[in-house]
Amino acid sequence: MTRKRNITRREFLRLSTIAAVGVATASCAPAAEPTEEAATTEAPPERTEAPPEATTEAPPVVTEEAAAKEAPMLAELVAAGELPPLEERLPTTPCILPAHDGVGNYGGTIRRAFKGVSDRWGPTKSNDHFLAWYDQDLNLIPRLVESWEINEDASEWTFHLREGTKWSDGTEFTSADIVWWYENEMGNTDLWPSPYIKWTVTVGTDKVFMDLEAPDDYTVIMKFARPKTLFIYDLTRGTGMESFGVGCLTPSHYMKQFHIDFADDPEALEAEATEAGFENWAAYYLDRNYWYLNPERPSLSPWVAKNALSEELFIMERNPYYYGVDTEGNQLPYVDTIQHRLYETAEVLNLWVTNGEIDFQARGMAMANFTLYKESEASGDYSVFVQKTASHVALQCNLTAKNERVRELFNDRNVRIAFSLAVNRDEMNELAYDGFYTPRQYSPMEESPQYYPDLSNLYLDYDPDEANRPLDEAGYTEKDADGFRLWKDGSGETLSFEIVGDWEAGTPNEDAVQLLVRYLADVGIKCAYKYIERSLYQERFRANDIEAAWWGGDRTLLPLAPLAVIFRGYQTDRPWACAWGLYLQNPDDPNAEKPPEDHWINEIWNLWDQCEAEVDPDRQNELFFQILDIWAEELPMPGYLGNQPNPCIVKNGFRGYLDGMPSDDTVADEHFLGTETYYWEDPESHMS
Repeated sequence: MTRKRNITRREFLRLSTIAAVGVATASCAPAAEPTEEAATTEAPPERTEAPPEATTEAPPVVTEEAAAKEAPMLAELVAAGELPPLEERLPTTPCILPAHDGVGNYGGTIRRAFKGVSDRWGPTKSNDHFLAWYDQDLNLIPRLVESWEINEDASEWTFHLREGTKWSDGTEFTSADIVWWYENEMGNTDLWPSPYIKWTVTVGTDKVFMDLEAPDDYTVIMKFARPKTLFIYDLTRGTGMESFGVGCLTPSHYMKQFHIDFADDPEALEAEATEAGFENWAAYYLDRNYWYLNPERPSLSPWVAKNALSEELFIMERNPYYYGVDTEGNQLPYVDTIQHRLYETAEVLNLWVTNGEIDFQARGMAMANFTLYKESEASGDYSVFVQKTASHVALQCNLTAKNERVRELFNDRNVRIAFSLAVNRDEMNELAYDGFYTPRQYSPMEESPQYYPDLSNLYLDYDPDEANRPLDEAGYTEKDADGFRLWKDGSGETLSFEIVGDWEAGTPNEDAVQLLVRYLADVGIKCAYKYIERSLYQERFRANDIEAAWWGGDRTLLPLAPLAVIFRGYQTDRPWACAWGLYLQNPDDPNAEKPPEDHWINEIWNLWDQCEAEVDPDRQNELFFQILDIWAEELPMPGYLGNQPNPCIVKNGFRGYLDGMPSDDTVADEHFLGTETYYWEDPESHMS
């Protein structure tokens, strides 16, 4: 049997993903915006007939009324015969996306800023809504797919694609593209030595890849070896990262030319890869499959790249075949282009903000600069909105550090507790963040259904004397002439370690970590902070070449939705268990390491496997709370501050984004409400 109905907000907050979700989206004909009650309680109609066949009739004459349903720049191309009419570019049942400031206007440019290729999430998040997404009330709704169904134990998921959805080059997107991805990308060990965790389940000690079936062009069935009740949350982000293993959307008609199994001349392909600067065809293939590095690659996103992300000004232009429309049937997105301009320092970014050169951005904005932003609102012609974020200030002590003495230090629970008690959170909050944060451990937010005060409020008191006691109990009693503790191996050498991060001098986070260095020195712990560029940071954590990191933590609004990746140590850019996290991702990774059999992280992993397979939401929460109990006992990642408010710069006349929205990586931060529905009151004034 299958069941089919909407997920309500209450069910979402209880994480009852076993309820099948299958909202058949209405066609692109003009329609009134549904009320909240209708959107969350009305049962969708059953699929009683096959989707209508694509029309084979000659396209109608492009009338003025029809042209009004698309951007003027596209209507001009249609009139010139360079682009098919709108009805041939949209799917049979487009995705209807309401604009939160009403129906918008076409045109204009959004100016944003980014720090280069390593900061790709700035551009990708504007495109990064996948098979399903959230409405304003955090209800899950279909996005790229028209509907979905699941079986009773959530081990089998059936997705119905929107017939007539097209890639940005006009080629139809069908189940064959997903099958091709499954067989030739995820199924090719040169490209993916181990399938991305999203597409697997753990059975015993084995990671088992899903089975995939495509009974017709518009149906895909994904089957797992055990229940995978949270799978749909795994499918909310991924479109903007199509080649990252996260998504399953490959334009097979285009990418075949870079795949060794489909090459007419494999040696010529290898030579082409070498000439392009890549080690082999597989590395070349992956590079060509990133939409933001290869502008020629077709995409399904609202905007497509017009140049490579590596350039100083990265330009994204509307996709003429985008599958979404507003409530009146107007094709989205409203805005013609999004520009990301490269900056190197926070001072440069702040100058662009105060000069009025940033139109819409929360990424990179610091609450410590809130006063500066507010004072420049009039001169910069913008308003400062404030988001409540899931971000935390926390220290990652790498329990798998290559330096054995550092590893021994960090694996001692007493040491981690001391690192919490030694810090004056109130002072750090005032000096580095103008008092905007709240002292707390890394843990689910108060708004979260998994909020757990027993962890959030643990070891928050500033007590250097009490911090010294567990350090002494850990055996680090001897000190050098400057009062710093010695390694306890009898070497007579001063204990020390390095903290790395990409926070530059003068930023609030750099100020905070320098305070941390001082607080730890007060209890005899010698450490130093080192700034490194983000791409180098990525290289180092992937090589498990980090002792400690100042990277904080997020994904705490709905921690089960991103599969608790930080709580499990899976997300290795928060490297509190770096080599073990690499092992969880791919046991064959040369930098991966299996945890000791008796280590408590194995219990976290075991509990998560049970949690992910549990169909009862109450029991699911109980299992997750047991993971939080282990965190409260072991304090894997000493946390200091949380509940970070975050400023969002919104140019006057920019519409669609609302003040006070929640912000977390899970919901794509400032892109939560759907960037394709944001618009300008007067587009002609914003045609950069």
